[in-house]
Amino acid sequence: MAKFRITQINSCNGGTQRQKDNLRCLGLRRLHQTVEVEKTPITEGQVAKVAHLCKVEVID
Repeated sequence: MAKFRITQINSCNGGTQRQKDNLRCLGLRRLHQTVEVEKTPITEGQVAKVAHLCKVEVID
């Protein structure tokens, strides 16, 4: 199954609580931290909400 490699590049300070919660659910807690998550409709929606704070790569 395909995966996302997500790296947080911007701070969530000043963001909404919903954006902060999405970052936490994706497993991102610090700047420049990278996580790999499976590509599902749920994670696609979470990534879409915080795409301006992260760098996203699709891994096959």
